[in-house]
Amino acid sequence: MNARDFPTWSDRLLTRVEQALVDWVPVDAPAGLGEAMRYAVLDGGKRLRPLLVLAAAEAVQGHAAAALRAACAVELIHAYSLVHDDMPCMDNDVLRRGKPTVHVRFGQAQALLAGDALQALAFELLTPEGDEVPASMQAALCGLLARAAGATGMAGGQAIDLDSVGRVLTEAQLQAMHRLKTGALLQAAVHMGAACATPALPAHTRAALDQYGAALGLAFQVVDDILDVTADSAQLGKTAGKDAAADKPTYVSLLGLTQAQALAAQLHTQAHQALDASGLTALAPLRWLADRVVKREN
Repeated sequence: MNARDFPTWSDRLLTRVEQALVDWVPVDAPAGLGEAMRYAVLDGGKRLRPLLVLAAAEAVQGHAAAALRAACAVELIHAYSLVHDDMPCMDNDVLRRGKPTVHVRFGQAQALLAGDALQALAFELLTPEGDEVPASMQAALCGLLARAAGATGMAGGQAIDLDSVGRVLTEAQLQAMHRLKTGALLQAAVHMGAACATPALPAHTRAALDQYGAALGLAFQVVDDILDVTADSAQLGKTAGKDAAADKPTYVSLLGLTQAQALAAQLHTQAHQALDASGLTALAPLRWLADRVVKREN
């Protein structure tokens, strides 16, 4: 696969993910809840996490049905986190993916419930009835996603983020926060794709993919911080400059723009080096996704 093939590869997989989300996110949940859930998930976002799941699963020739369910599940967890993060009790944002945030469109109570329902649906997708996905694989995928989303992952990182407003963090403290808040779910996406392998991968391959996911997850946040000060709201699809306005510590505020850009480049190199060490051969999509994370403009 060469670079010209990647948009075709991406479009093909995104079509599958979008159709699965349309099919699996309910229309008929009570009292308008389904409308709020679908508003939060459909027709928006880069879908980076699902693509990481599917690229990792392709690299290990993993279980296709399990990988599609895992790709949608991780996107539902991401969507739920955005719904809750945007609420007035958190980041109090009014724009997400170029449209009003869920609580602005549907009210705070409905937004809270929509996030709750999306989180539950993620685990429902990972545990289908029948023998479509082996029970041991279902359990492994649920464990990976739960740990990435909970107190030792995304939720814990968000708690640190809220507690850090107005404080000066060291680079190590900032990195620790973002490895949880942003990196854990991106890393889990790679883990979940790899967990679709049968038989299980050797330890050195799992370790290399773990290092790739860690570098990519941190690079994503560094680039996010860079874009927060170099792009406008229309380009980002969300409110630009909000971290500085909220007095939140970022890589740019700590290191300066030039050093933050150098750190993103360093993490990009680390991601590629980890893939080199994995022993796998079908790695072109994972390499392309690393390039896309660091070179993105929104």
